[in-house]
Amino acid sequence: MQFLDAWLELTAVDLVRVAVPLALALLPVLIPGPRVAWLAAAAMAPVAAVALLGRAPVWVPIGWGLLWAVLAIRLRRSGGSRGATPSGSGAESGAVGLGLGLAVLVLLVAGIARQDLSEYATRLTSSGVALLAAGLLHLMLRRHAVRSAFGVLAMAFGLQLLMLAANASEIPGTPRADGAALLGALIAAALTIRVGEARARYAGSPWVGDAHMLHD
Repeated sequence: MQFLDAWLELTAVDLVRVAVPLALALLPVLIPGPRVAWLAAAAMAPVAAVALLGRAPVWVPIGWGLLWAVLAIRLRRSGGSRGATPSGSGAESGAVGLGLGLAVLVLLVAGIARQDLSEYATRLTSSGVALLAAGLLHLMLRRHAVRSAFGVLAMAFGLQLLMLAANASEIPGTPRADGAALLGALIAAALTIRVGEARARYAGSPWVGDAHMLHD
């Protein structure tokens, strides 16, 4: 099967280059806590840059590395946000979100496996979809308004990989927007952090689950 061959023929170095970003994106999903989030973001800075080297203009991996590094700094500063931590009442919704996210991932990967793509495009597309699912899971399971920027960046990095896969299939000479995903990630993450910090400052809690406690 072409989909399996695209992954089985990878060297160990290339496999690590592809797998490590996804593992780091899933880490804050599987392990809660502010320290895990900012450490994963800090680790993603060099990992994301290395993952894009040779696949995009050099300023693109540099930009992604800087963006993840800035996010790590902001997450570390906001790690001590005051406000009640969410109770165990979110366990049920978390289980539903995890099941839904995994189902979406399986369906998308199955759809990719049926496409007639090159091995390079197959790896980029499936990696991008997996990062999109990881970011979506983070947004559904981790209810901290500021740290949701991690999920936003994970999804945007997945879109960057999907754009690279699309570029590989384009007719030579077609105009390319190599920095579109990076620019969108910068704007989305900045707005997410801004809204999250404003909520923590004015609403008294950065946790989305505390919304029912707010009064006009």
